Amino acid sequence: MKLAEIKTPISTLTGIGPETARQFSNLNVFTVADLLQFFPRDYKDRTKIVPLNLFETAKEIHTVAQVVAHEWFGYGKMKTLKILIRDKSASAELICFNRPFLQNTFPVGSIIAVSGSFFIKYNSLQSSSFEAEKISYSGEISDFDGIPIPGTGIFPIYHLTQGLSQKKVFKAVQSALSQYLHGIDNDLSEEIIAKRNLLSKQEAIKKIHAPQTLDDIKSARHTLVYEELFNLQKTVFLRAYEHKGALPAMDTAQANIAESIAGKNNCNSSTTSENKNDFSPKQAALLERLPFTLTQDQMSVIMQMNRDIDKGYSERARILKNESPVSKPPFTMQRLLQGDVGSGKTLVALFACLRVIDWGGQCAFMAPTEILAKQHAENSAHLLERIGVRSAFLSGNLKAAGRAPLLKALKNGEIDILVGTHALFSKNTVYKDLQIAIIDEQHRFGVLQRQAIVEKGRSLVSNDSASAQKIFAAPHLLMMSATPIPQTLALTVYGDLDVSTIKTMPTGRKPITTYLVAEGHEQNAYNAVRAELAKGRQAYFVYPAIEENFDSDENWTGNCGGIKSAEAAFKNLSQNIFPQYKCALLHSKIPEEKQSKILDEFRQNKIQVLAATTVVEVGVDVPNATCMVIEQADRFGLSQLHQLRGRVGRGKEQSFCFLIYRKNITENGIARMKVLRQSTDGFFIAEEDLKLRGPGQITGTAQSGDLQLGIADLSRDKDLLLLSRTDAYAQVARATSQINFS
Repeated sequence: MKLAEIKTPISTLTGIGPETARQFSNLNVFTVADLLQFFPRDYKDRTKIVPLNLFETAKEIHTVAQVVAHEWFGYGKMKTLKILIRDKSASAELICFNRPFLQNTFPVGSIIAVSGSFFIKYNSLQSSSFEAEKISYSGEISDFDGIPIPGTGIFPIYHLTQGLSQKKVFKAVQSALSQYLHGIDNDLSEEIIAKRNLLSKQEAIKKIHAPQTLDDIKSARHTLVYEELFNLQKTVFLRAYEHKGALPAMDTAQANIAESIAGKNNCNSSTTSENKNDFSPKQAALLERLPFTLTQDQMSVIMQMNRDIDKGYSERARILKNESPVSKPPFTMQRLLQGDVGSGKTLVALFACLRVIDWGGQCAFMAPTEILAKQHAENSAHLLERIGVRSAFLSGNLKAAGRAPLLKALKNGEIDILVGTHALFSKNTVYKDLQIAIIDEQHRFGVLQRQAIVEKGRSLVSNDSASAQKIFAAPHLLMMSATPIPQTLALTVYGDLDVSTIKTMPTGRKPITTYLVAEGHEQNAYNAVRAELAKGRQAYFVYPAIEENFDSDENWTGNCGGIKSAEAAFKNLSQNIFPQYKCALLHSKIPEEKQSKILDEFRQNKIQVLAATTVVEVGVDVPNATCMVIEQADRFGLSQLHQLRGRVGRGKEQSFCFLIYRKNITENGIARMKVLRQSTDGFFIAEEDLKLRGPGQITGTAQSGDLQLGIADLSRDKDLLLLSRTDAYAQVARATSQINFS
């Protein structure tokens, strides 16, 4: 039986009653399989003596000592026992809070095995967190040598919840091992186990929970990580087969993402002039209208997408003409386009739309917020109307009087590009021939939402009555992300997609200079911003909360339960800091019409200082804004800080970002600030963010259910990821050759 198939409740194990089972449920452990896959988070290595004099460098002291005295301190209920000990290297004190009985357990003169963390306090070496056990030995500590020490070995450390102790978890795991281990079969084939020198599943599970040596932990973890990543990659490749009806070539499957992130693209190097013949009529018309030259990365990605779109139409045409037996749907592009903020992804997406429009199809362009969707609608109208492209904007706030004729025109094919929010896949939104769905800031949409927009364009292309086989064609899907995705995460989560990367930035832009400012020194940032405002520039001030708050003296604090607020900050900025400049407030509770008006006035420089929440994170493009001030920056994630910083630096003038952090900043917060100060490269920042925060938080996969890892660590297990990917591809390739896709 496979481990995952053991659905027996843990309550059947010896020693686990209803209350203990409830406690385990808080850790998502319900069955025996869950328990055996509840891997230790760390280990205590007590295989060697670590004497007291190594307390400063050792993770834990594990030594043999003699009890030399008992002392007491405090009075009444606070009276506490202190046991004085010494080993061969030093003396120390064991502070026995709530453990007065240890006076009898460890009498003066007894020899004990002691493990714990020690520190200097009150000029003495002490420990209040220790484990001790008496040793049956009557000699002096100086003579102790070679006597068996209780508590020696390697002990697993598990994540806990209220009511669960390490001892209780350990006993439960050991009970499960004794009853179920010998019935567990391998998940991996014998061929792969031998080829990759892996342990059997039984050996791996036993050694991860009950290792005898440090090498046991290493080999068990190696096997279990490989197995987890193999199964994940296998799922990804099967999903890719479902999308395309075929697997990509292995060099593409494995090198595609890695090379694109390294700044290489899958097209041959070429210039704009050399590729003019590869553009469709409307693409060529837009190219002629652009006042600038596309970057090489933009050109390369456009060529990639052109080939995909053309391939899909060619296969669809053959099916419709019955030129060949139909066994699978026509090819559809499934592509993730990633690039740093301001790299020109939206323009590239519009070129993909034009390719589809020249084929006679319709396009849906979906954004997560109305502000961003409106900006895309305005940009597409400005660029495309003069070349005969009909675009429209649709949101949930569009009134019925305007909505009805728009939906009618869409259904009749009188709209080429529909830009909007979630309304694009609402029940009443019907397309005549949707051929490409573009999703901007894709990580803000769940899996079901992405699928809903794709379903709007799914159509029947073949209905063979003889075989009762129906073939449906889906629209092309282009997902865009301004948050660069680490290579390992892209291979894991988006391995079923083709990934294109725009890494080069438009010419003329200067790197943003970033400053770290400690709380209490905000005036330094304000003075720097004031100097930029005097030059005619503009500035953003971003805060983590909306609501204002005043202290008892009605002085401005900007502090809402410890969180600075945009509303209070706006009053302070407009009245005290920059009274000579026009200031405005922007946050999600302001009606969307007013938000749009404020942003329009900010773009026109009628507003110089914009106090806001993270609503400005995406969709705000004001080249004249050169300052971004983020208060309590350590409250934000690393990628979010990078996105906010990307609101400036969009013009030719030097731009600045000021990250104001709190006095009680955490170590993780300090690490994030240093990364932002060190680099403006979104790809480097994404890799660091993966290390600091984990994959789910970066991509939103924790919410969408795309990625749930157990023992693997994407930032640490890159080599195993690539190795398992190769083997998973080979296995799926063999399996799919037998599949009749229908």
